Amino acid sequence: MTLQTTIAAPFRHTRKKGMRKNELVYFYALDRKWMSSDQANSLLRRAEEDGLLKLENGVYSVLFDPATVTIPIGFKPTSAIFERNDPMQELISQIAKVRGVQETDVVAELNKVIKEQFDGNLLPPAALVIIAKKYGVPFEQHLEAFRENIKKGR
Repeated sequence: MTLQTTIAAPFRHTRKKGMRKNELVYFYALDRKWMSSDQANSLLRRAEEDGLLKLENGVYSVLFDPATVTIPIGFKPTSAIFERNDPMQELISQIAKVRGVQETDVVAELNKVIKEQFDGNLLPPAALVIIAKKYGVPFEQHLEAFRENIKKGR
């Protein structure tokens, strides 16, 4: 969710539907001093890959409604926005995107499956796979990472 919040911030601040790359890099690196210019460029690439931004004719536009994202007072993104190694978070994001809901709704459903259907005797990755199957979201690419995390005790 922090990535989505970070992407929504300049669009909410400027009240624009589309912004050029240099405007976004300026916002992140110089205006807010949240990151370096290189990190801002990396952020834009990741947001585009994750389906949060679309680049068309040199203008980035948001592929979600930034007005629905709450940006806390004093918000500053952490370095976690540059990390991609959490398979659970990736699958939660994919399910939320397919369903057209917030990631928190998917997590709530995950907790509901664990508590109500398995009396708390199910690991979160397994519950997430059940939810992914329910909505037809591909999950196979995450199974090995889930197995490794379980072996490590995470």
